[in-house]
Amino acid sequence: MDFEFTDDQKKFRQKVCAFLDKEVTKGVIEESEAGLGFGPCSWELMQKLGAKGWLAPTFPVEFGGLALSRTYRYMVQRELDYRNALVIIRGLGLIGVDMAGPVILRHGSEEMKREFLPKIARGEIELALGYTEPDAGSDLSRIAIRAVEDEDDFIITGQKTFNTGCHFCQYHWLAARTGPDVPSHKGISVFIVDLKSPGITISPLWEMADTRTNQVFYDGVRVPKRNLVGEKDMGWYYMAEALDLERMITAGGVERTFEELVAYTKSTLKNGVPLSKDPLVRQKLVDIAVEINIARNLIHRVVWLQDKGIVPTWETALLKVFVCELYQKISRTGLEILGLYGQLRKDSKYSVLEGMMEHFFRSTFVMTIGGGTSEVMRNIIAARGLGLPR
Repeated sequence: MDFEFTDDQKKFRQKVCAFLDKEVTKGVIEESEAGLGFGPCSWELMQKLGAKGWLAPTFPVEFGGLALSRTYRYMVQRELDYRNALVIIRGLGLIGVDMAGPVILRHGSEEMKREFLPKIARGEIELALGYTEPDAGSDLSRIAIRAVEDEDDFIITGQKTFNTGCHFCQYHWLAARTGPDVPSHKGISVFIVDLKSPGITISPLWEMADTRTNQVFYDGVRVPKRNLVGEKDMGWYYMAEALDLERMITAGGVERTFEELVAYTKSTLKNGVPLSKDPLVRQKLVDIAVEINIARNLIHRVVWLQDKGIVPTWETALLKVFVCELYQKISRTGLEILGLYGQLRKDSKYSVLEGMMEHFFRSTFVMTIGGGTSEVMRNIIAARGLGLPR
């Protein structure tokens, strides 16, 4: 198993880095840090990437991509995360490109592919996940929102919660119950819903990191049958497939934060001696450096499996647990090294590193919850990876 990039991949990465160094403006970073989703600067960057075919390089050429391997998309995703660009939750990719798009490619109708994939690849639209409900989180088989057939439409009624992105995305990647009289996991379907449809109400919820997520209410919303993804009542399997893709997380944000933390310890004196000379500080930093290298290898292995046509299930669960908990570990370590000043927010004149670590600490809590809790991930690793009894 060789994780070294090929010469073509290295050249591609160099081009992407040069492009992003120029195009990731202060406005793009501010929009990511604000937690409000994509603003005009982010949409402009999306479309510039799309124009080069770099936003969705794995898509077929006829749908706006470059028909390249998953490694190329990983490189773009990692470099965006490293620069804090197009980031909603650190390390995660885009719903349209990384989760919905591949499922549409595998299971969507030709009409659906032609309608949505080119727009996703060009950066013209983005989708918001519509899975979680008040009584359906880790156990998505409890989804209760109803979709009832009515001639050429489905009529959808119910509620979703923690649907980050609905206030700035154009479409909802919605899971709804279409089979009430069958085993719970067999009666779910997935739809692409225009978020401007009559009967949809979006209400904000705020996370502890000042990131906006949403409650979404459906009141008799009509959705054309052509917007049903794949087959009716097969949504459980499509969600599982998309979740495996969602858990393909990068460590670019960890690496950038680590570099800034190391630089701080080298330039900051304590009793006339750089913090980097303190043996306890050095030990903490070395522990993080080791885990970053482990995370990088886990990521490269998952990408390698995808390039071989293997769908990683427990491997992505393992990756998600390790990398998400690494994000939390470096945030705790950073606050320990920075001391009490590290807890001050950006707007304080006494803040250290412009309040970066304080905000980073708050933003990492959601990472071990969203996309499947760490407890659920460990169950997947036990059952699928180790063959342990359920």
